[in-house]
Amino acid sequence: MEEKIKELLRTVVHPETGTDIVTGSVVERIAVQEGHVAVTLQFAKARDPFAVKIKNQVQHLLETSLPELRATVTIREGAPRKAKPERKTTTGGIARVIAVASGKGGVGKSTVTANLALSLRAMGYRVGILDADIYGPSQPKMFGVEGYVPDAVREEGIDKILPAEVRGLRLMSIGFFVKPTDALLWRGAMAVNALRQMIHQTDWGELDFLLADLPPGTGDIHLSIIGELKIDAAVIVSTPQQIAVADVVRGVEMFRNPNVNIPVAGIVENMAWFTPAELPENRYYLFGRGGARAYAEASGTDFLGEIPIIQSVMEGGDAGTPAAATDPLTESYYRSIASKIVDKVTKTA
Repeated sequence: MEEKIKELLRTVVHPETGTDIVTGSVVERIAVQEGHVAVTLQFAKARDPFAVKIKNQVQHLLETSLPELRATVTIREGAPRKAKPERKTTTGGIARVIAVASGKGGVGKSTVTANLALSLRAMGYRVGILDADIYGPSQPKMFGVEGYVPDAVREEGIDKILPAEVRGLRLMSIGFFVKPTDALLWRGAMAVNALRQMIHQTDWGELDFLLADLPPGTGDIHLSIIGELKIDAAVIVSTPQQIAVADVVRGVEMFRNPNVNIPVAGIVENMAWFTPAELPENRYYLFGRGGARAYAEASGTDFLGEIPIIQSVMEGGDAGTPAAATDPLTESYYRSIASKIVDKVTKTA
């Protein structure tokens, strides 16, 4: 239908240029939806003396040629908008992007990200981590690379930032560019610009999976990442207690919003229970029991698995050695979840 309308509009000629309004780029936009056609006309000259005449011509043409459609014609004067230059980016070698998010802080989202990345790597995949938690970057400490200072190279006309390479992963974090003691007192635009540079200039190389460790909550940073990266799926991390699950709802709904429309691969319940080493058969549910699982079932969201409170996870994060790299029991929990994520994103690809 839009092509048919475009052909009709080719019969309208701008008296001053002698060119039809389609060829002359006067027609900026044609939208047809549910019995309505909207046409926007863009005139390069402010207060073009022929603007109203052409608008009326277009309105009459649409009403007589397409009586079944309700027609709206609007004028936008001033210089035409310049097309944005094509962005040079280093993300072309990334096969799939998984966003790891949480509705609130303190649920272990960054820990889950680090250990999932290592589990995917152990499964044979090429993996990278984007530490997009601008205001609280944790990945440098978790991997023991807090002192890493990225170098830069120029290849094929693109300035590339070299990520840290640790345990077979490629890692980029804003934490590499600031001192651990510095407070990141950034306005939203500054944070977004820094994040955009990390996404598009890091030398990611060829990756099967890039895990994006998002800030907690929902906001500008999340929308910026969604706008800059093609995210294949989101994983939501929660703890069992009801206050954490209430925040999960907002996270899930953000990704499900029609303007975002990113599949939610599922929910991970972290810190699900505690088992003392001396009482291996006992489980103590310190933060309640099964809240995230219950929400997943009620909302039609896949439940990816539970991760208990394990001392090696805490110790590994502090020591710069994530537990999935050293503790087989811990790795088994994360591998199970990683396998489900792989199944989800490869089946929907």
